[in-house]
Amino acid sequence: MPSETPPTPSALDRARSKAYWRLLPLLFICYVVAYVDRTNVGFAKLDMQEDLGPLGFTESVFGFGMGVFFVGYLLLEIPGSILVERWSARKWIFRIMISWGIVASMTAFVHCRVPYLTDALASLTGGLAGVFETVFGGGEDSYAESLRGPGAAFVAQFWGARFLLGLAEAGFFPGVIVYLSHWFPRRDRSRALAWFFIAAPISQILGPPISNQMMKIGGGGPGPWGLVGWQWVFLLWGIPAVVLAFVVLAFLTDRPAQATWLTAEEREALQAELDDERRRHAAAGHFTIAQALAHPKILLLALAFFLCTCGNYAVEMQMPSIIKGWYNLDVDTVAYLIMIPPIGSLVGQIFVGWNSDRTNERRWHASLPIVVGAVAMAVIPFTNVNNYAGGGRWLTVAAFTMALVGFKAYLPAFWTLPTLILSESAAAASIGLINSLANLGGWFGPTLVGVLKDNTNSYDASLWILSGFMLVGATIIASLGVGGRPAADLATAEPEPPDVSMQAAEV
Repeated sequence: MPSETPPTPSALDRARSKAYWRLLPLLFICYVVAYVDRTNVGFAKLDMQEDLGPLGFTESVFGFGMGVFFVGYLLLEIPGSILVERWSARKWIFRIMISWGIVASMTAFVHCRVPYLTDALASLTGGLAGVFETVFGGGEDSYAESLRGPGAAFVAQFWGARFLLGLAEAGFFPGVIVYLSHWFPRRDRSRALAWFFIAAPISQILGPPISNQMMKIGGGGPGPWGLVGWQWVFLLWGIPAVVLAFVVLAFLTDRPAQATWLTAEEREALQAELDDERRRHAAAGHFTIAQALAHPKILLLALAFFLCTCGNYAVEMQMPSIIKGWYNLDVDTVAYLIMIPPIGSLVGQIFVGWNSDRTNERRWHASLPIVVGAVAMAVIPFTNVNNYAGGGRWLTVAAFTMALVGFKAYLPAFWTLPTLILSESAAAASIGLINSLANLGGWFGPTLVGVLKDNTNSYDASLWILSGFMLVGATIIASLGVGGRPAADLATAEPEPPDVSMQAAEV
């Protein structure tokens, strides 16, 4: 018998497939670099703290520096998201990547005297120390004491560099989420987001061994131009962002109507699908940007994401120090052990993104993984062989792996929720609000860990507290009543026709 001829992809399916292959690989690579640049301080700290300890670089100083990135991130997040919606994603992302690449590289010199700047900061640190003492308290290893020590100006330069990095990178992540809504209909969006989000675990798999090799430049002492290993980590990781900025400018396309790499039929089919979806969504009600920013469900999503982000970034940035400290390991061993947990989060993100689109269900796909991560996070202290005889490094790594599965797997489903509540500019503003306010958790979480470590000489209390935060976040998402499987989907028993284009894209 003659073999059946495979169905010919429609113009819409061809356009969807081309969009996947044209846009997602480049955005994926950009996010890998972005994520390394924001988190590589956790790895550089393994040697950086030893070198800069005499200048007052304590656990608390590093914890605050890791987190203050997100304070800068807050300021341009909402404007950046709206600019992507109303102006140009391509030009805005270009600006972001140029500036963050430069600032990331300059972090290598935070301990160096900069003409005028260092002296100006030295004159301000006394007043800042008083403010920090009032807000955070004083005492040994406090922020205030760090700003009164011999290296106070350099501590301030480190915090300033991290703040500027957040300011420079602000708008990239929510901007890409808004940008993908310009290209992918709702049925494809969770899967597209999943492929974008897996850049984070990929960066955590690739980043440590590459950074470890950078740390070896100079053989433990000064290398080329007198720079030591941790300086090369910051300097070299900043360069790809600047290079990729020009690739983005050349290859990204703002809207389907402008895509010369689609045929006229494909452009029209994809734009018609997106326009029809937008009209149907707008018919359910229109929100202004101001109304969107005050919408109760948007604010609750921001709170839930804040609580989850506290735990996520605390684990990601402090995991190298926890494993090294608990088991007295060298940097090489730590570098390879911390590659393992992101593999679990990679698998989790792909599965949840795929299954969420397959079932058209978002709420439980967004909340249940968080519960898994929270429980695993609470278990981590019990794997410490120094406290519990049944513990060990591999149990610790296994617990971190399950924690990161939960921390990352929920993201593809979670980020479809704002667009189920709002549309167009209102949705863009809400995504910026959720990400900016919630990412303050990236300041609070690592800062909490650093402060409690200095005061209790243990990571246990902070891990248990942050686990509780995440359980509250999961409860909020599950109780919002948004993102459940539509009744129409549950009622129909007819299977969808095969999606030739997406099948090809997944091979």
